[in-house]
Order: sequence, then structure tokens, then C-alpha cells
Amino acid sequence: MNTALKYWKEAATVILTAGQRSLGADSLSSRTPVSSAALTPADSAHGRTLHFDYDVLMLKRSSRSGFMPNAYVFPGGLVDSSDFSGEWLDVFKPFAHLTHFGLRRVEQPPESRPPMFATDRRTFGSPITGDVAFRICALRETFEESGVLLFVAKHERESVLDRLREGRTGEPLRDSAKELTKRGELSRWRTLVNQDPSNFIRMCKELQLVPNIWALHEWGNWLTPVGRDGAARFDTAFFICCLQEVPDTLQDQKEIVRFQWSTPAEVLKSYRDRQLWIAPPQFYELSRMCRLTRLDDLHRFSSERAVEGCEQWLPVLSSDGEGSVSALPGDRLHPLSVHSNPEADASLHRFVGSEPYTVDIQMTIPPKYKHLQPLIGHQDSKL
Repeated sequence: MNTALKYWKEAATVILTAGQRSLGADSLSSRTPVSSAALTPADSAHGRTLHFDYDVLMLKRSSRSGFMPNAYVFPGGLVDSSDFSGEWLDVFKPFAHLTHFGLRRVEQPPESRPPMFATDRRTFGSPITGDVAFRICALRETFEESGVLLFVAKHERESVLDRLREGRTGEPLRDSAKELTKRGELSRWRTLVNQDPSNFIRMCKELQLVPNIWALHEWGNWLTPVGRDGAARFDTAFFICCLQEVPDTLQDQKEIVRFQWSTPAEVLKSYRDRQLWIAPPQFYELSRMCRLTRLDDLHRFSSERAVEGCEQWLPVLSSDGEGSVSALPGDRLHPLSVHSNPEADASLHRFVGSEPYTVDIQMTIPPKYKHLQPLIGHQDSKL
């Protein structure tokens, strides 16, 4: 864990998607499709109808939560020192001969990598690299919050090793946890891991499981913008994972009070209709996902794109007199963007809105690292 961070705490989250149980592999959603016009301001969008064959897991935070109470979020949470523990070397021993335990090399130059990934963790006494530890954190937190455990069982190791050696990403992941659920193992261990995150290592050793870090593909890196003094700020690694079908979940009624499996378009429409609230990063990433409505396409894209890397995004807040503006990298108002004449520059990459349920995205620049551009406004009227 990077103890040198002064203002931001490191965290990890996973955008967990799964094929809809009632559908065949080649079918589209039988639920009422959502028009893209319902996801963006009515005066700027005349969009296509969006049919999805997958859902995304959203968790509603407790009203007692100290950070974003009542918000719907992706599963994830704070990094624990145990995520960087040297004991993981024993758990990953079958994969120790592979660089970074078989994770693919990211092509992004080290000098432009987000610091949370680029930091040499050996300087903090850990033999575990950030790209491994943050995946462990995301998997552990997903297990704690939802009961969904993504792992490689002992009898699956050779087939996973074969795929890693051959560089095959394969199809969306199958859920391997059903047998453990039947035996009651997951419920007992989940209680122990919630009590002490280091029990995640102990569980993996005793059950001979390896956290499936290879199923998580690098997606992005968001920092909480600077707000009022004392407010929590997080430096969060975003990953994405595609499952073939919706896994079983376990309710805890503590930090998380509700699970919801919905298509990205359904979540965005519920937000527009003020039925739930999501933070700007969730709004942005769900808007990106509306570009790919088939699970196989999303899995293929996220797997292939992940080796490109990602930007570190710190929104910078300001006001234009009519509402709030939250500038992202590349926007003419963002301090890390280079613009010779910001007043005349048309470069936009920002959130705009006058209150929590009217946030929208303005973007006139292409996304970096071969990423998806969010489905927004008039730019998508011809789709």
C-alpha cells in the first residue's frame, strides 16, 4: 500500500457484468429496450433503441455510510495492507514463473501511467505489484459486499495456465463458486473476511483457491475531486469483468443495503428519472458501456483494450454562472491540459449540471488509449 499518499486513499472497484439468465447466447434482451434519447437531454438526442443481452451489478450504499450515502456504486473499496502481503506469493505459486503472474504487459509508457500503477511497490516493502494487488483488492471487496467470489480452483489451474501461455482471453468467465455456496463455505468465510481482510489470504490457502486476477481488465483510474476540507478522497483503479451469467449474491444489510442487476441503459434512465443516484464516474462509465450492447463484444473490447493502459482522471470543479462544471483531462479548463488560447479553444471534456440529477457529459475530443467515447447528446443523434 502506498503510504506516501497524503490526500487520497487507494481503492479498487470492478464493473461486474453478466449475461442475462433467461436468454440464449445469441438472443437480445426481452425487457423493454431503452432509447438513447432517454439517457441524454431531450433537446439534443434523437437516439437509437438500445437492446442489451447483459446486466451490470449496482450496489446501493447504506444511508449511514460516511461516503456517498444511498448512492448506487460498483462493488469495490479501500486497499488493505494485506492485498500487498508477501503471503500471496504462496497462493500464486503455480503462476510464479510467469511475469506478474501471467497478467499481460501494458503498452502505455511508464511515464504516462497513473502513479498508482507505476509506483514501485518494492520501495514500500512489498513483493506484490500494484496491478496484481489492486485486482486482489477489487475481488476481495466484491466478495465482502456481494458474496460474489471469482477464483481459480485447483483443478482449473492447468487450463488457465495453458490459456495464459497462449495469450488467449477466451469467452466471458463462468461462475466457479456455486459448489462452495452449496457447502456453506462462502458465507462462513465472508464473515471472517469482513472482520479482517487478511482472512482473504487464509481462505484462499485453506480452500486452495487463487483469486482470478486474469478475469479483471484494466478500465480506468478516477480520483475524487478536491472538495470541502476533511472529505474522503480516493484514488481508485477501475476494472471490468464479464461473466456468462448472473452469479448468486449474498445480502449483508450493513454497508450495502440492496443489489440491482440492470442494463447500463436502465441504470442511466433510472438516474434521469430520479429513482436512484449515481456519482459522475459511474455515470460516465455506464455511458461508455452503452456503445456495446452485447456481452461478447464488451468482453472482447475490454480484454483487447486493457493492454493500452489508461489515464488518471482528477475532475477539477468550477462554476460557469448557471451551474457546476467538472473538467476532465483534455478540457480547455483542466489545469493539466495544454491550450494556447483557452478562451477560443473548443476542446471540451467535462461534466455539466445545475444539481445532482441533471449531470451530463460534454466531449469534443477523442478518447485516449483506444477507449470508448460515452454515448452523449447530439453527437449520437445519427446512430
